[in-house]
Amino acid sequence: MIVGQSIERLDGRLKVTGRARYAAEFKPPNMAHAVLVQSTVAAGTVAGIDTTAAKAMPGVLQIMTSANAEKLNLKGASVLQPLLQGNEIFHNGQHVAIVIATTLQQAQAAAARVRVRYNPAEAVTMMEAALNQASVPRNFSNGRAEPDSRTGDPDAAMTSAAVRVEATYTTPIEHHNPMEPHATIASWDGDRLTVWTATQGISGAQLTLASLFGVPKENVTVICPFVGGGFGCKGTNWPPATLTAMAAREVNRPVKLEVTRQQMFTSNGYRARTIQKLKLAANKDGKLLAIQHDGLAQTSMPEVGEFAEAVGLASRMLYACPNIGTSHRVVAINQGLPTYMRAPGEASGMFALESAMDELAVRLAIDPLKLRLANYANADATSGKPFSSKGLRECYEKGAAAFGWQRRTQAPGSMRDGRVLIGVGMATATYPTNRSPASAQIRMMPDGTAVVRSGTQDIGTGTYTTMAQIAADVLGLPLERVRVELGDSRLPPAPGSGGSMTTASVLPAVQSAAIQLRDKLFVLALARPPAAWGTAAKSDLRLENGVVQGPGAQVSFIDLVTREAVSFVEAAADVNPDAASKDHSSHAFGAQFAEVRVDPDLRTVKVSRWVGAFDCGRVISPKTARSQLIGGIVFGIGMALMEETRVDAETGRTVNANIADYLVPVNADVPEIETIFVEAPDLVTTGLGVKGIGELPMVGVAAAIANAVWHATGVRIRDLPIRLDKLLV
Repeated sequence: MIVGQSIERLDGRLKVTGRARYAAEFKPPNMAHAVLVQSTVAAGTVAGIDTTAAKAMPGVLQIMTSANAEKLNLKGASVLQPLLQGNEIFHNGQHVAIVIATTLQQAQAAAARVRVRYNPAEAVTMMEAALNQASVPRNFSNGRAEPDSRTGDPDAAMTSAAVRVEATYTTPIEHHNPMEPHATIASWDGDRLTVWTATQGISGAQLTLASLFGVPKENVTVICPFVGGGFGCKGTNWPPATLTAMAAREVNRPVKLEVTRQQMFTSNGYRARTIQKLKLAANKDGKLLAIQHDGLAQTSMPEVGEFAEAVGLASRMLYACPNIGTSHRVVAINQGLPTYMRAPGEASGMFALESAMDELAVRLAIDPLKLRLANYANADATSGKPFSSKGLRECYEKGAAAFGWQRRTQAPGSMRDGRVLIGVGMATATYPTNRSPASAQIRMMPDGTAVVRSGTQDIGTGTYTTMAQIAADVLGLPLERVRVELGDSRLPPAPGSGGSMTTASVLPAVQSAAIQLRDKLFVLALARPPAAWGTAAKSDLRLENGVVQGPGAQVSFIDLVTREAVSFVEAAADVNPDAASKDHSSHAFGAQFAEVRVDPDLRTVKVSRWVGAFDCGRVISPKTARSQLIGGIVFGIGMALMEETRVDAETGRTVNANIADYLVPVNADVPEIETIFVEAPDLVTTGLGVKGIGELPMVGVAAAIANAVWHATGVRIRDLPIRLDKLLV
């Protein structure tokens, strides 16, 4: 079995040798370059744009503004963002013009000479200034859940409970900052559009662009063989991609637009700021009687679009509790549109819930892990549905044993290494097991190799490798004889790579196509079998090392395809989520254990040790899966201690729009991370038993660190990030 082995990434050599081609590295002939011009005010209208000096500069081909830009079909657009379709300004950094020139340097120089005049209006740039205007989300969780929920009577239970915890937790704006910024190359041939673009959703980009430009979907080809990181910011077709296609049609030649690092803070979404109120009620033994989780999240002005951070969904299902209430509201301000960022909803929401659980444990003088075990849920606490699989109890046990949780002392500040304060904390992780329809196709070639094809994308998680592993096992081929093609909208459609759904969606389609191809090879082999087979049936055959093995003889794949006189033998599959999964609550789970070291004078916090144990279903590729676990934990360390997008209240401008001032963890900030797989295959959601893994390891990290910081210092931080100034009390 190749599945379950730690395979070297099939695309690894291409990446380390620089031969993997990313969106900005394609070179269609006669390509021009585009540069964005952005608003410097947060609200108002464009009074006029003077392009005279810019147009006179060498190499300038065109300058597009709302006055001359192509009018798009905005009806039914998935995201209503400014696309040079009007003069109104909704946020600082909004795109107001695009300069196209022969070279990048010429476009940059000309863009600096464009002069924009505004009629400024009063802007609301900070969420706290508009809390009284909070509203119910219009399309919460893409229609998959209601914004508010209520089970039992939380208010009454709160009133009569022996112990209560009530606190407010806040999380800041965060930005994704993948290594590869957004980039798009667009080229038109009549009414046919080809775009090479950095995207987490090839099929979604194809549909959106086709709709905006009023052409059939088949006329749009989206190509993205490699993505240099996404984390959610490349999951939507953001304005730069559309503007690039508009520019290419305007100048009738291919155009490339690369978003700068600074423009990444204004062009493609971010994790929204949240304010969350948590109330927990329990009896003296620690049994939860009520949970009330109310979330406020920042969003953009309605004309731009709406995004609601679903912070309360985990509170609905994680712990056994008879009375649970949640609510979600959005606060519209003059900022760009938020979007999904790694572990959206749960990363922010579980910081609040798991911090509150720790506070409850302190109030009850109960070990935090024992409190969670006392409230372990065997079914979804709100829906009542059974879990399709759950290995959380084993995650707690194995994680605690590996970490040495039993050595933890109860009192804050009671553990030291010399003068240095030592704190240990833990938190639960969970994320939904998502799945969408997906298609795949496999071709057996005349040379005996298999080509696996699907219009998915590899955002760095190892999709090339896992697709090949599944096909190789079913077809009995060594891995080196399997080739994977993805990253092209002309391939069979697949969902976007977000919500940890790629593995659970695409791999079942690959498996189904491989099984069908195996059966076709059996039929071909039986049509003209070797004499030794006699009256063999399909049940007598097996595939091994590129041959069909039968009773006493074999036929190679090469012979089977060659004698058919065809270019290849093909099978395809379209796979939808099993209807049975609707009767279950499907989630991945984990337990995070953190140790921190806090300087008693300077109050600097250093994460010194980490153990994470995760139930992520059947593990297809342990090597790439472990990379995902480590990456998610590092991402969470950044959320806990460093990441915060700072906005100037007067102008609405991001003041740290770079990765020198926007801090992210580097090697020196990251301890050795021990990860443990607890395999609890989810055979209800997929026959493969897989769950998503990309989002899960980030969830609970911030809470575990905050809980460890409290244990070290006795200071409870409810406002991320945990900076040393917040500990100087």
